[in-house]
Amino acid sequence: MKISIVTVCFNSEATIRDTIESVLSQSYPDIEYIIVDGASSDGTMSIIKEYGDKIAKVVSETDRGIYDAMNKGICLASGGFIGMLNSDDVFASTDTISDLVKFLSSSVNLDGAYGDLLYVQKKNIETVIRSYSSKYFSPWQIRFGLILPHPTLYVKPVLFKKMGLYKLNYRVAADFEMITRIISNGGRLGRNPQTMVKMRAGGISSTGFWWRIHQNLEIVRACKENGLYSNIFMVMLKIPFKLASYLKR
Repeated sequence: MKISIVTVCFNSEATIRDTIESVLSQSYPDIEYIIVDGASSDGTMSIIKEYGDKIAKVVSETDRGIYDAMNKGICLASGGFIGMLNSDDVFASTDTISDLVKFLSSSVNLDGAYGDLLYVQKKNIETVIRSYSSKYFSPWQIRFGLILPHPTLYVKPVLFKKMGLYKLNYRVAADFEMITRIISNGGRLGRNPQTMVKMRAGGISSTGFWWRIHQNLEIVRACKENGLYSNIFMVMLKIPFKLASYLKR
């Protein structure tokens, strides 16, 4: 089973090496690694070029943002499952993809799988800030702004053909909308019971009050576009939901 991993990046010289090394150190042998760069102006591409043909496909050109870059990567992928590893994230272990394939091989009726995630310090990825557990995720929680961790999601390419790609009219919540669309349209996703990704804290969707408000408004729109009733007050309730999930772990 070939697994396609897509990394999108822009001016990521501070973290891209960690991400690349994380992919190349995976024990699973059949990985197609694709990097889509948004025409970086720093040393990102110089670092990428150091790895030569160890990276299956590299694209560097201007784009319409992170979700446009993700769509490009999906269209280039040829694996049986496709997932995203952002340019400031790393896999939790060298066996992450191997364990994922074992899970997928034992669950042949699934369209995709997801797992758990760790938020880590920006400058020290060995220091865990908090966990993002998918153990208690249920589709009814979506209308409250709760979703499974997107960086751990791997799906069959036929699902993108059926459901469509990431919507470019979302600035920070197209990943939320994509997962909502998949689940609302009968996509069969299973939980892989492992911690898959370490994610550096401080991404654009989690930084600043107004970005939070904008993200929550996009979440409400994503629910409504996929036939789920929600409103900004319901989405604000995700805070106590998250606290409860921490207590359950």
